[in-house]
Amino acid sequence: MKRVLLTGIGGFIGAHCLEYFLKNTDWEIIGIDSFRHKGVLRRVDSALDQHLCWVMNGSGLQGREYLERVSCVGDRVKIYYHDLSVPIDHQLENLLMERRIDERGNITEKPIDYIINMASDSAVERSTTDPTHCLRNNYELCINMLELARKIKPKKFLHISTDEVYGEAEPDSPGHKEWDAILPSNPYAASKAAQEAMCIAYWRTYGVPVVLTNCMNIIGEWQDAEKFLPKLIQYVYIDKEMPIYGDSPESIGTRVYLHAKSKADALIFLLCNDPIAKYAEGAKRPDRYNICGEDELSNLELAQLVAEIMGKELKYRLVPSESARPGYDRRYALDGSKLREMGWVPPLNLRQSLESIIEWTMKNQEWLF
Repeated sequence: MKRVLLTGIGGFIGAHCLEYFLKNTDWEIIGIDSFRHKGVLRRVDSALDQHLCWVMNGSGLQGREYLERVSCVGDRVKIYYHDLSVPIDHQLENLLMERRIDERGNITEKPIDYIINMASDSAVERSTTDPTHCLRNNYELCINMLELARKIKPKKFLHISTDEVYGEAEPDSPGHKEWDAILPSNPYAASKAAQEAMCIAYWRTYGVPVVLTNCMNIIGEWQDAEKFLPKLIQYVYIDKEMPIYGDSPESIGTRVYLHAKSKADALIFLLCNDPIAKYAEGAKRPDRYNICGEDELSNLELAQLVAEIMGKELKYRLVPSESARPGYDRRYALDGSKLREMGWVPPLNLRQSLESIIEWTMKNQEWLF
């Protein structure tokens, strides 16, 4: 059984990874989250609720047996509250490693096999109005996790980054390949580029077994209502006009969407299949992979597809792209051929993902607004 440390476990993607890892592996998951930023404990509760099972309990009234619904994951999940912008203290490190002193006075511990460094402040628009908070938070949390990795020496340090570090993709191109030039357009993207630079430095200087991943627009259940897809579902449901950035139908921004469960599947694939590139053995840079979906849509095409699935009419208006935010990128695109050639295929296509998300959202409207 592998032991996996997942930061940002209360985030939208982190909670999906928790749920998916529990279902598809036998890993023990150790989560860290401050629950003071965008982490939501209810996401974790919902993820764990997927793993409840009925058992016969013999301790009922007068010894009668009765069915009880309990967690079927046992001790596979441990979650610790910690703000990662603050260094990990020695006591938390001892808890993560389950260090104990045996009867002979020897210190024993359980190694952590994989670190998945997912936590970050990812609110792009907020980063343009308060850039220093985003930059400092994302820098500090990454350096603190790299320092932990330098000490506890996991087999892999999987760093979760974004397509936005590459900036806007050229029209009609297949998308950015791994190791294309880094040209971030906004403070959030710059903070992620800085995280990548630190990871590379720790890979080369200290031998931290870094693997970089760059992901595109992730969708799924439990997403913040401020994000494009939940807001779109809400507006279509209440017949409200949805603003779509674009000066004309030909200039509307495009994205490639991927369900968070598909992203979790890709992370399992990489942790189980990717050999670590080592500087000491002659590698010039760590491994890097683009994780992306298969269908590129404009924001309007996505809105039309959502309205079609919901059986509603789409009401929308085009608004100038310049009004979105400073540094707005009209097109994001990654070339996912490297991971596909290794044999990975997203388990959910876009329409399946949207149908599942819309159905769930309409049944769980506390997430709708």
